[in-house]
Amino acid sequence: MVPESLANGRAGTITLTGAGWAETAPDLMLVSVGVECRAASVEDAWAAATGGLREVGAALRSRGVAPADIRSTGLAVRPDLAWRDGEGQKLVGYVAAGSLSVRLRDLPGASAIISAAVGAAGDTVRLNHLQLVLSDDSAVRAEAREAAWQDALRSAGQYAALASGRLGRVLSVDESRPAPGPVPLAGLQRASAAEGPPIEPGLNRVEAAVTVTWELAT
Repeated sequence: MVPESLANGRAGTITLTGAGWAETAPDLMLVSVGVECRAASVEDAWAAATGGLREVGAALRSRGVAPADIRSTGLAVRPDLAWRDGEGQKLVGYVAAGSLSVRLRDLPGASAIISAAVGAAGDTVRLNHLQLVLSDDSAVRAEAREAAWQDALRSAGQYAALASGRLGRVLSVDESRPAPGPVPLAGLQRASAAEGPPIEPGLNRVEAAVTVTWELAT
């Protein structure tokens, strides 16, 4: 909360920026899961990676994840190079990798779903990252706006009193929206399907800031 100006270049105005926030539990998990396969030829690496992705996708769908919540986000093949003394870098094969972006709406069952996906393609699976977010933040954002408004109003009222005046009508309102802050979970290069990762949803904070200009009445 920072007063931008008591006069703001004009007589009889007060401009204040108020900040506020509200918290609620997330209800959606975003997961990036992929496969990485090495083989002697491009064809073999490609076939292994695409086959692994199909198995991961099938495992997700078998656990109730809707097809609309599964999206391919990449598939690539690159040379697999290794350094050998006296020979320098040598081509030893090829690496094919691909990933799926998945939305999990069942947070209590998310751990079992992730374990099934990770176990579908063995050691080639990579769990890239997890994020816990809000599918709809409109209600909690309204609470944050209210908190920001009250913050600005309290400070503006104090400044008006110090200036031996009172707040008049609102002349302008400008909202600035801070970047959203999802709750990230640590990414893993490899994971075992034997035990699902613990899911601790916690709370997501939504922040708001509003700059308001009032008339300064006497």
